[in-house]
Amino acid sequence: MKILVVNSGSSSIKYQLISIPEKKVICKGLVERIGYDNAVIHFKSDKYSFDMELPILDHQAGLEKVADLLLDSEKGVISDANEVYAVGHRVVHGGSTFVKTTIIDDKVKREIKSLFSLAPLHNPPNLTGIEVAEKVFSEAIQVAVFDTAFHQTIPEIAHRYAIPNEFYDKEHIRLYGFHGTSHQYVARKAIEALNKKSTKIITIHLGNGCSMTAVKDGKSVDHSLGFGPMNGLIMGTRSGDIDQSVVLYLQQKLGYSSEEVGILLQKKSGMLGLTGLSDLRDIESAAVGGDKQAQLALEMNVYRIKKYIGSYTAAMNGLDAIVFTAGIGENSELIRKMVCKDMDFIGLSLDTEKNEGRINEMKSIESKNSGVKIFRIPTNEELEIAMQTYSLLK
Repeated sequence: MKILVVNSGSSSIKYQLISIPEKKVICKGLVERIGYDNAVIHFKSDKYSFDMELPILDHQAGLEKVADLLLDSEKGVISDANEVYAVGHRVVHGGSTFVKTTIIDDKVKREIKSLFSLAPLHNPPNLTGIEVAEKVFSEAIQVAVFDTAFHQTIPEIAHRYAIPNEFYDKEHIRLYGFHGTSHQYVARKAIEALNKKSTKIITIHLGNGCSMTAVKDGKSVDHSLGFGPMNGLIMGTRSGDIDQSVVLYLQQKLGYSSEEVGILLQKKSGMLGLTGLSDLRDIESAAVGGDKQAQLALEMNVYRIKKYIGSYTAAMNGLDAIVFTAGIGENSELIRKMVCKDMDFIGLSLDTEKNEGRINEMKSIESKNSGVKIFRIPTNEELEIAMQTYSLLK
């Protein structure tokens, strides 16, 4: 069957048309800068690869244009929209309601909407993508794959917060975790490579959003993001871990509203707040050029990652492998080198030559005397979403 995977962001739509179960990518692409006159659509298939700049004022216009390209008489890859059997959607927050991949109906959409406040940057455009896909691919089955589902195995000692029980029992305030499709995909790849009965792995997803997961015997047992996708590691524009007293100070002393605090911590902090830049490539260039703020920001970023490696190694009582994935994890030689430096206490040793260059497939980059495997694994959230959609429908 042909499954279209839609990952709808605040101003972008990632898409892939995949033939399952053979896992063949028929075409893939990205619509970016939605809402602007100079939006860009990227399209790639076996025969064609091109970019188009044109006005795309909303997500419906973007997905309709994707459908037009898929059906194009010359460059398209399907002859009828009904060839798309199902559309698999990435949905960031499933709360306590959704613990597995789910067929979308009106009730599911209402539940996703009710979770907007927990993932304000993600769930609204996720729902928009669903509603648009229902119109554009009206005969296809719409399926939601939740980032939080993989982390439902995190035990109570790790997912509970030390606040009064009523907030857990009635409001379901707990650690949920995110980037689940990415962590699940790369963890599975690492387990296959280790070829052991029992495995202890830390997956490190580094992009504009960042997170880490302790994966024991294939199951998520702890994770750096929590109730919402804000805490943990230092991210592109999100602060990561912060003392709760800072929030109270901002509100009570400086007069910030709760909305203003949310904007500050989610959109104006992280690497952007430290350097004025949010793209790590620019920050690395500035650091190499002697920019002290950029150098400090990189050191802070790496220090936080190391702290989580240490805590998760302790929580699992050992470590077999760490996995670097996502845009920064896969492509930044410098970040991987800095993370692996001075980690002798767990036997972690990087091979600097293997660490160099870009990759298209999984690569082992530890030195010969390393006691822990170090993997670079390109994440493939779209394939994971397609496979989970197929498993539900077959």
